[in-house]
Amino acid sequence: MTVTPELNMIRASAIQRHLSLAIVTGSLSRSGGGLYNSVRRSAQTLQAFNNDVSVMGYADRYTAQDITSWLPIVPLSARYCGISAIKYAPSIGKALGKTHFDVVHQHGIWHTTSAQVLAWRRRTGGKVMISPRGMLDPWALRNSRWKKKSVEFLFEGSNLQGASCIHALNRSEAQAIRSYGLANPIAIIPNGIDLPDWQRGDARSAVCWRADGRRVLLFLGRLHPKKGIEELIEAWSILRSDGVSVVDSWRLVFAGWDDGGHEQRLRELVKKKGLQHDVLFLGPLYDERKDLALRQADAFILPSYSEGLPMSVLEAWAYRLPVFMTDACNLPEGFAESAAIRIETDPPVLAARLAQDLVRPDLQDYGTSGRNLVETRFVWDEIARSHIEVYHWILDGGNPPPCVEIDQ
Repeated sequence: MTVTPELNMIRASAIQRHLSLAIVTGSLSRSGGGLYNSVRRSAQTLQAFNNDVSVMGYADRYTAQDITSWLPIVPLSARYCGISAIKYAPSIGKALGKTHFDVVHQHGIWHTTSAQVLAWRRRTGGKVMISPRGMLDPWALRNSRWKKKSVEFLFEGSNLQGASCIHALNRSEAQAIRSYGLANPIAIIPNGIDLPDWQRGDARSAVCWRADGRRVLLFLGRLHPKKGIEELIEAWSILRSDGVSVVDSWRLVFAGWDDGGHEQRLRELVKKKGLQHDVLFLGPLYDERKDLALRQADAFILPSYSEGLPMSVLEAWAYRLPVFMTDACNLPEGFAESAAIRIETDPPVLAARLAQDLVRPDLQDYGTSGRNLVETRFVWDEIARSHIEVYHWILDGGNPPPCVEIDQ
């Protein structure tokens, strides 16, 4: 987006106007993965721009530990009834009914929060913005397809169709939204990232996974089949079997929480392939431990089948890490700006790419380009301004902001 002086004047006027916003999300804790960080920082930045922001979401086992990370916002941590796959928290519906909100912004779909947002809109006639967060992408729709068909029939279809605006993280997600059949206006606004403080020390000494001098190819995220981790291990096995020297100078390190028992399958595959000395599982990392892992890595990889806009890639770029990722990560600017190397999920093809590019002399230049990219396009203040423009547009009408596309 080109930020003209006229647009800056419009933004300054809009930001001075006070909005009452409700942010409805699935998880308030680290259990939400990248969604937790992106929704939290978006809400905090929106409040910093003189808006009254209320956040509500489900409570889980990590909420008590992570709730203070939302400050100065104090979210509604809603206990739910029913099984974890079909959560229902009555207090969310009650909270939506107690306050007049200018806009309700829902993050994530296919949960009963959608039914509660739909009920609020029908009761009040209020404005709703929905961020599917990649959950309308083709891969995501194929996963648990019949459950989603049922939810769509019961309430999600009406919820999506009645939204004043749908938020897409990138153009690829916007195309998926259109393919799903939605004709709503679409605001294309990416996630943001907090830039780490590079005045602190690097602390690369005395690290267990660097004891043998090998460099670190880091994966950071939840351990789930859609992330392509199994295919990455298969590719590494091919490199080891073929005697490719890159596996003697690099090690695979996986940092992330186990989603649905997938970690055990991965560990068994590592053992079966004889890669115990090549692959390390660190478990979930947060705060200082996560910061340290990113500082100690030499490159980052995400061989994913489906993403909205992965926070982990933005974080890797913020730490100046060269990135290996698939097209499904939906960050084409990474390839255009020479901040990422394109990979595929097919193990032999992936193996060949790693053998070629992990040894390239200009690899670190990709990390430098990534840092420049997030500094210019993925900072929270700019993203919050775009959201505020959209909120005011759906309330007041007029010409849509530059980030909004209207279906013709």
